[in-house]
Amino acid sequence: MTLPRFAVERPVLTVMVTLIVMILGGISFLRVPIDLMPDVSYPTLSMSVSYGNASPEEMEELVTRPLEEAVSAVPGVQEFSSESMEGSCRVRVMFAWGTDLDAAANDVRDRLDRVAARLPEDATKPTLRKFDISSFPILILGAASDLDPVQIRKLIEDQVKYRVERVPGVAALDVFGGYSREIHVRFDKDKVKALGLSLDSVLAKLAAENVNVPGGVIEKGNLEVLIRTRGQFADLDEIRETTVALRDGVPVLLGEVAEIADSWEKETRIVRINGKPGIQMAVNKQSGANTVAVAKGVMDELAKINEDLPQVKLTPIINTSGYIETAIGNVTESAVYGGLLAVVILFFFLRSVRSTLIIATSIPFSIVATFALIYFGGFTINLMTLGGLALGVGMLLDNSIVVLENIFRLGETGMPRRQAAINGSGEVTMAIIASTLTTLAVFLPLIFVRGMAGVIFKQLSFVVAFSLACSLFTALTLVPMLSARLIGSSAGLPPGIPAPAARRLSPLGRFFRGLENNYMDLLRFSLRHKALVVLGAMAALGGSLALIPLIGVELMPTADEGEVRVRAEMETGTRLSVLREKFDVIEKMVTAAVPEMKSSVTEIGGGGGGPGGGHASGNSGSMRISLKPKAERKRSDQEISADLQKMLSVMPGVKFRVSPGSGMFMMRMMSGGTERLQVEVRGHDLATADKLAERVRQEIEEVDGVTYTSVSREPGNPEEWIAIDRKMAADMKLTVSQVAKFVETSLTGTGAGFFRESGDEYKILVQIKDAERLKLYDLMDLTVTNPDGQPVALRNIASIESRTGPTRISRDNQERVVTVSGNISGRDMGSIIRDARERLKSVPVPEDFSVVFAGDYEEQQKTFTELLLSLILSIVLVYMVMACQYESLLDPFIVMFSVPLAIIGVAVMLFLTRTSFNMQ
Repeated sequence: MTLPRFAVERPVLTVMVTLIVMILGGISFLRVPIDLMPDVSYPTLSMSVSYGNASPEEMEELVTRPLEEAVSAVPGVQEFSSESMEGSCRVRVMFAWGTDLDAAANDVRDRLDRVAARLPEDATKPTLRKFDISSFPILILGAASDLDPVQIRKLIEDQVKYRVERVPGVAALDVFGGYSREIHVRFDKDKVKALGLSLDSVLAKLAAENVNVPGGVIEKGNLEVLIRTRGQFADLDEIRETTVALRDGVPVLLGEVAEIADSWEKETRIVRINGKPGIQMAVNKQSGANTVAVAKGVMDELAKINEDLPQVKLTPIINTSGYIETAIGNVTESAVYGGLLAVVILFFFLRSVRSTLIIATSIPFSIVATFALIYFGGFTINLMTLGGLALGVGMLLDNSIVVLENIFRLGETGMPRRQAAINGSGEVTMAIIASTLTTLAVFLPLIFVRGMAGVIFKQLSFVVAFSLACSLFTALTLVPMLSARLIGSSAGLPPGIPAPAARRLSPLGRFFRGLENNYMDLLRFSLRHKALVVLGAMAALGGSLALIPLIGVELMPTADEGEVRVRAEMETGTRLSVLREKFDVIEKMVTAAVPEMKSSVTEIGGGGGGPGGGHASGNSGSMRISLKPKAERKRSDQEISADLQKMLSVMPGVKFRVSPGSGMFMMRMMSGGTERLQVEVRGHDLATADKLAERVRQEIEEVDGVTYTSVSREPGNPEEWIAIDRKMAADMKLTVSQVAKFVETSLTGTGAGFFRESGDEYKILVQIKDAERLKLYDLMDLTVTNPDGQPVALRNIASIESRTGPTRISRDNQERVVTVSGNISGRDMGSIIRDARERLKSVPVPEDFSVVFAGDYEEQQKTFTELLLSLILSIVLVYMVMACQYESLLDPFIVMFSVPLAIIGVAVMLFLTRTSFNMQ
C-alpha cells in the first residue's frame, strides 16, 4: 500500500499524526532558546603564568617559549599564539574544529608537566582555561547615586549583586568603578628614619597583633566550651595603639609614626555613566542559556531593585538582547511575509480557496515540525535557523502544488475524487521525491564544511533539509487526504469553479490563456533558433562573469547594531588624572556631535579594560555609545563613526579609534581581533619590526576607506630601575628580595592582614605617606634595616638606571609578530586589501621578515575555500540524483544548464544592489 493510499483510507490517523507533530513542535517553539548566532564552542585553550616583575623579554625567554614548545606537539593543534608582558604571559592554543577539548586539555596538561622543571622556581603553575563565548556580557548596567562612592559600591555588592545573580541563566555580575574600602597605614618617612624602624618588622607586628585563634576546649558541667583568643582589630583606634617597637624602654605606638586612615583602594579605573561618575556592572549569562530570556529576567529584577533601594538608580546602558530581538524579528517578519505572498500568488493561479488552503497547510506544518528538530537537536532560534526557514518557505509549497495539480488534472477527466487523489499522488511520488532530493543535495554538503562557516551553517542546512522533508511528507499524506474530501464533486471540479470552457472565457482565463500563448510563441522561437538562444545565454553568462571583479568581497555582512565605540589613547605612561581631564573634553565633544545618543558608558584607564570599552589600558580610555533605534535617526552607525573619527582626529596628543558596534563581534574575536583589517609583521628583531610596522601603518593609512590605523606593540613605559649591587648588599647582610620588598612596601604598599567589620573584611595596606609624590633622591635616602637591626641607606647598596622597554611581545606559531590593524568604512574589504597590497609592494622588507594579511581576510580565505568545495559537491550530487531519476548520463546536463543562468542572476543582483560577496 502506497503512502498516499494509506493517508486517504485512514484520514483520522493522518489528522492525528499531523496534530501530534504540530503540538510537539509548538511546545518546542516555546522552549527553544533565542540567540543571535548558533552556539559556537570555539576549540581554544589558554594558559597563563605569572612570574614576579620579570620583563617581557625575560618572560618570553624563560616562560613563553618553553610553554610553546610543549603545546606544539599536542595532537590536533592548528596554531598557537602568545603574549609576554611584564610579570605574566598568556599562550592561546587553537585546535581543529570538532576536537574534544576535554581530551585536548588532558594532553596539554601532560605536556606542561614535562616542562614544569624548566620554568623559573618563582613562576606560578600554568593555569589552563577553555575559551567560552558566553563570558562576554549580554547586559551592561549603570548605577548612579548621591551616596559616597565607597557606600554605593558596598551597597551594590551587598544588596544588588546576589539578586541579579540569582536570576535564572545569569552566571555572574561583575562590578566596575566606585571605590572599595581599604585601611591605609601611611608612615612618615622622617619619623621612620629617625627611629630606625624596619617596615618588615612593622608588617610582621601588625600581622601578629591581628589574629583570632581557637585555644582549645574545656569541660564545664555537661558542656564542652570552646576557648578562643580574640585578637582581631575591632576599630581603627586599636590599630593606632599597636606597639611596633621599643626605644629606650618606651613603646612606640603605630599612631605616633603613621597616619591611620579609613580610605579606599588606589583608583586605577574611572567609570562614567552618561557623563557622570558611577558604577558599571556587566551581566554574564550561563553557557547555553537563552540570551533574550535572561536579559528580560534581569530587567524585571532591576525594576524591583529600584523600588526596594530608592537611594540608587540602576539603568541598562547596553542591552545586546535588543539587537538580537530586532534581528530575529526582521527575519521572522520576512518569513511571514514570504509565506503570505506565496499563498496569495498561489490563490491567483489556482483561483480556488479550498485548493489554496490545502496547499497552504504545508507551510505551518513544515515550519512547526522543524521547531521540534531545533529543540531536540540542541539548536537555538537564531539568524541561521530562522534564515533557513525563511529561505525554504517558497520551496515548501512546490511538492504540494505538483500533487494537487495532478489530482486536479485527473479529476477533470471524470475520475472520482477519491481515486483521483490516490492515483494523482502516486503518479508524481517519484518525481517530487527526486525534486526534493535535488534540493537537499544543495544544502546537505554544508554539513561537511569545516571551520567557523561549518559550525554556523550546520544548523541552517539541517533546518532546510528537515523542513523540506516535512513538506514532502505533507504532500504525500495530508494533501491527498484533504483533496479526496474537500475538492469538488464526482467530476473532480472545485466548487464554484466554472466548466473548463467557461473558465477559459473568464477575464482571468483569458489572461492565463494569453500568457500561455506568449510562452508557446517564445518556445517555438527558441526551438527554431537554437544557436541564437545558446549564444545569447553564453553572452549573458560571460557578461555576468565580467561583473564579478566589480563586486566587493567581505567575510561577514555589515549590520547597523545601533552602537559606536570610541577609544582614545595617549602617550605611554600618562597619568590617570591627565586622562580624566582629556576625557572631560572628549565626552562633551561626542555628546554634542551625536544627538542620536541614547546612553553611554566610559572607562578611563583600567590596565586591561572592562566590558564598557573592551580595550582600555593604563594610558587609554574608551567610550561605548548606545544609539537610538534606527527608525529614530537619520545616520547609520557607520556614518556616525566616520564623522566622529574625522572630528576627533584633530585633537592633539591623542590617538582615536572610532568604530561601529559589530553584530558579528563574536566572529571577529575568534578570527584574532576586533578590527576588520589586520596586517602582521613577522620577524625577531624588535627594533626592526617596530620600524617596519610603522612604515606599513603609514602605507595602510593612505588606502581609501581605512578610517584609522594602529600598531599592536606600544612604546615602552618610562622606567627607573633600582640596580642592586649584590656584593655590597651581601656585605650589609641584605638580600635582593629584602630590598625589593622594601621598595614595594614604600611605594605601592604591602598588605598587613585584614580589618574585619560586620562580617566583611578590608585590606590593611602599609606604605610611605605620599609615596606617589616621592622624589627619587628621597627614595634612595630611605633605610633598610638588616637582621642585626642596623639601618642601611638604599643609596649605599643600589643605583638608579633609566630605560624603556616593550610593554608586550606577541608571538604567533613561535614567531614574533607585530600587528598593524585598522577599521574600514565605505568600501568592501576585498577592494581595500587589493589596494593595500599594491601600496605595500613599495615597502622594503628586510631579510628574515615578512608582511602578511590576517584577521578577517585570513578567515575569509579559509571560509570561501570551504564554501566553494561545498558548492562543487552540491552540483555533483544534484547531477547524480537527476541521473538516477532520468536513468541517463546526458539528460541531467539539460537541467544543469540552469546553474550558469542562476549565476547570471546573482551577479547582476549583487552588482545593482552594491552588495558584496560574503559568507552569508
